[in-house]
Amino acid sequence: MTDVAVEVLLPKIGLTMQEGTIDEWLVPTGAVVTEGEALLRLATDKVDVDVEAEAGGLFHPVVPAGTTVPAGALIGWLLAEGEPPPEGTGEPAPLTGAPAAAVTDTGAPAADRGGDRLLSSPNARRVAAASDVDLTVVHGTGPGGRIVSEDVEEHLAALAAPAGSASSPLVRKLAKERGIDLSEVNGTGPGGRIRRADLEAVAPAAEAAAPARSTTVIPLTGMRGTIARRMHASLQEMAQLTHGYEVRMDAVVSLRDRLKEEWAGSDLPVPSINDFLLKAAALALREHPLLNATVREDGIHLLDDIHLGFAVAVPGGLMVPVIEDTAALSLTGIAERTRALAEAARKGRISPAQLEGATFTVTSLGGYGVDFFTPVINPGNVAILGVGRLRDGVEWADDRPLRTRVLTLSLTFDHRAVDGAPAAEYLRALGELLSKPLRLLV
Repeated sequence: MTDVAVEVLLPKIGLTMQEGTIDEWLVPTGAVVTEGEALLRLATDKVDVDVEAEAGGLFHPVVPAGTTVPAGALIGWLLAEGEPPPEGTGEPAPLTGAPAAAVTDTGAPAADRGGDRLLSSPNARRVAAASDVDLTVVHGTGPGGRIVSEDVEEHLAALAAPAGSASSPLVRKLAKERGIDLSEVNGTGPGGRIRRADLEAVAPAAEAAAPARSTTVIPLTGMRGTIARRMHASLQEMAQLTHGYEVRMDAVVSLRDRLKEEWAGSDLPVPSINDFLLKAAALALREHPLLNATVREDGIHLLDDIHLGFAVAVPGGLMVPVIEDTAALSLTGIAERTRALAEAARKGRISPAQLEGATFTVTSLGGYGVDFFTPVINPGNVAILGVGRLRDGVEWADDRPLRTRVLTLSLTFDHRAVDGAPAAEYLRALGELLSKPLRLLV
C-alpha cells in the first residue's frame, strides 16, 4: 500500500483521445486497491476498456460514474491507511441533484463547483474560451450543476438581448420550436427573466398533447455519442456525394465455390465476398490515389500507404478495425485479418491502435438485405465504399435472358477532393478487378 497519496488520472488511450467517460467505478469508495487491479470501466470515442490501478491504496474517487472528463484529469486518489484526501479535492460529486446556484454581484447565477473544481464539459470550455466568457458567472444545467455548451450559448444570448427583455433570443427560439407560450412561463432569472431551465418545467405539459411519448432514453455518451458527433461533423465539413454502381459477381462467386471445395479440410480460410471486395478496393486505390487521400488546410494530401478500415457492427454502435497495407496482403491474408479483427471487436478485446489509421473504409449492409445506401465518410478520409447484397440479375444475350449474380456498390466521396468522373473511374476499375478474381488471389 502507498505511503503517500497517489493521483488517479484519466489515462489517454490512443493518440486521438481527447476525453473519456467513467462508465463505472469497479471498486467502492474506501476499498483497498492493489496495483494492477481493475479500477474503472472507461468509455472512449473508440472503445470501452478496463483501467487498472497503477499503485495500491485506499480508493477515493473525486468524480462520479457517468462523468466525462478530459484525458489527464484528476478522477481520484489512492491513499495510505488513515490518510485524508488532499485539500481542495473535495468529496466525490453527487450522482444526482445539485445545490442552488449562488448569485454573483452582477446578478448572474454562478457556476456550481465541486470543491475548487469548476464542473464544466470540455465543449463548454471551448465555447467559453472562443467567446471570452468567464465560466464562473454561467449557470450550469447539466448533471450535478455541470456547465454544458448550451449554458454558455444561453449566457451569450442573454448578454446580447436588449435591456429589460424578458427572455433571450435562444429561449424564444426554443419556446417556438416546442410550442410553448412564453406568457405562461414563470421566469426564475434575475428580474423574472425566463431562462432555458424554466422551459423544461412546462415542457411535460406542452408535450402531453403530442401523440407519441418517449419511455426509453438512450444517452448520447460513450460510443453512441462519439458516432453521433463524428458523423454530424463529417456531413457538416465535407461536400459528400454518392455514386451507385452495379458490378457483376459471377466470377467471384464461381471462384469462391471452387475454393471451398479445393480447400475443404485445410487450414486455409475461404475468403468471403467482402474479402474479395477489400482486396479489389485496395488494388484499385493504387490506380486512383485521389480516393486514398486526406484534406488538410494546405491542400489535398495523397497518402502513400493503403490501410483499409472495414465496419463491424457491435452492441451499441459500430467499430472500424484497420487492415494495414491491405494492397500488399494476399487474399487469404486479408481473410485471416478480417476474421481476427471482427472477433476482437465483437468481444470487446480490440485495442485502440487497431482502430486507427484507416485511409479508406469499406462498409457492407448486404447481410441485412440492403441493395443501396449512402454511407457517411469517416473524418480524415475522402471516400467510403458501401456494399449491397448479392442478388440475381438479368443480362440479355440476343433475345435470351441470362441469370447473373450482381451487387450494388455505393461510393460516397468528398467533392472538395474528388470530382464525379474520377470517382466513377475508380468504380469501373473495381468492377474490372472483380470480373477477373484470379488476380486477387496473389
